[in-house]
Amino acid sequence: MTNSVLPNPVTDKETTTGAVRRPRTGLLLGIILTGQFMALLDVFIVNVAAPTIRTDLHASGAGLQLIVAGYTIAYAVLLITGARLGDLFGHRRAFLTGLALFTASSLACGLAQSTGELIGFRFVQGAGSALMIPQVLSLIQLTFTGEARSKALSVYSAVLASGAAVGQSLGGVLVSADLFGTGWRPVFLVNVPIGLVMLVVAPRVIPADVRSAPARRRGLDLPGLVTLAAAVTLFTVPLVLGEEEGWPVWGWVCLGSSVALFGLFVVLESRLARRGGAPLVSGRVLRAPGMARAATAIGLAMAVNAGFLFSIALHLQTGLGDSALRTGLTFAVAAVAFGAVGLNWRRLPLRWHPALPPVGFTVAAASFAVLGLALRGGGHGGFALLAGLAGIGAGLGAAFSATLTRALGTVDPQDAADASGLLATVTQLGMLMGVATFGTFFLNRLGVAGPHPSAHAFAVTAAALAVTAAVGALAAGLAGLRRGQ
Repeated sequence: MTNSVLPNPVTDKETTTGAVRRPRTGLLLGIILTGQFMALLDVFIVNVAAPTIRTDLHASGAGLQLIVAGYTIAYAVLLITGARLGDLFGHRRAFLTGLALFTASSLACGLAQSTGELIGFRFVQGAGSALMIPQVLSLIQLTFTGEARSKALSVYSAVLASGAAVGQSLGGVLVSADLFGTGWRPVFLVNVPIGLVMLVVAPRVIPADVRSAPARRRGLDLPGLVTLAAAVTLFTVPLVLGEEEGWPVWGWVCLGSSVALFGLFVVLESRLARRGGAPLVSGRVLRAPGMARAATAIGLAMAVNAGFLFSIALHLQTGLGDSALRTGLTFAVAAVAFGAVGLNWRRLPLRWHPALPPVGFTVAAASFAVLGLALRGGGHGGFALLAGLAGIGAGLGAAFSATLTRALGTVDPQDAADASGLLATVTQLGMLMGVATFGTFFLNRLGVAGPHPSAHAFAVTAAALAVTAAVGALAAGLAGLRRGQ
């Protein structure tokens, strides 16, 4: 298509010759996706630094869990709110505010002198991400159209999930480098110079905000906001701390309460919509063709991705004794495979696109099985490890990227904020559930007697991951996104 960019009434100004100056869309995409990448990086970059942080700050097990997951809790709880704030006050303003908050809190994390300080700053860092990240998808939806939008969404989806593997790889490199004797601190401080450069460049690139009258009338929906935040909090905290605390009664009470609050949220939002109000998630988004089933497939993809990265990192470092550097670099294979597929799947014939998600999940399931068999003897698996990582990265890249891009193609631009908040929340909850479920599965089997308990635990976990990926293949096959793009 020739019409690849929507004109912006503020930034597209007439020159003296009558020409129209378009936004620099390539630079715009690079800036906002860099913000997306940094935010996702910080979900995983701390994983391989956790042992060093624990030693340096004398953190307890629960304290270390909150350092690692406090960011994700705040991120998941506030994502939909961040999307609505961007809709209300402007995506440019919200992105820049979130970026500034994220950069400042990254500096504070890197300079923290105690476990309590680091936990608190991690929560603030997550809040900054929750304000910044929903604007990325909204800006893509509102700035690009046609084939250009599809290509931008492909890059977006590749960045979204490859950040997990790259985060652990970069974390391993930075911790092992021990720059100037700073140990774990560069995993946070690396964000500061990048964030400062972006704060200088982004205001010159991101189009000025233009809010229509309907957007100005859309309120925050405080009852829905409070109910959803409470539901997500009660859901995520037990998932994060349950294993460390031995799955106490309060954890199960919280999970049960979260289900009730999610139900109450649906009731409140339905009533608000019937009264002509503006619920946090537009009914049009939920009714978009295949959206619910696509969200299920996306959640499953991120769950197996995060669960795999968590369990294999534990096995490599604690079971096989690999260094943080070697562990981090091992994930580069999966990251490259994921990114390559995520960026290039659209080059395949159009008639093949609907089959990519179920085929991708199937490839991932087979790769999990191969990897579990290769590592169950207690070794590194040789070529099978690299082949398995490549298959997992490529399979999940096809499943996730194609599902996300095609699902978003069913959403109108005016619903971009709602869709971005919804799918970003699904992504984060999928990651949390993956780490909690498969991480617990792995840890519970470390006590099994045998010559290689960690290898046995990972082999059993890999089998569970393979079964879940097979379920993902079924969910993706039912998603029914048959519209060609």
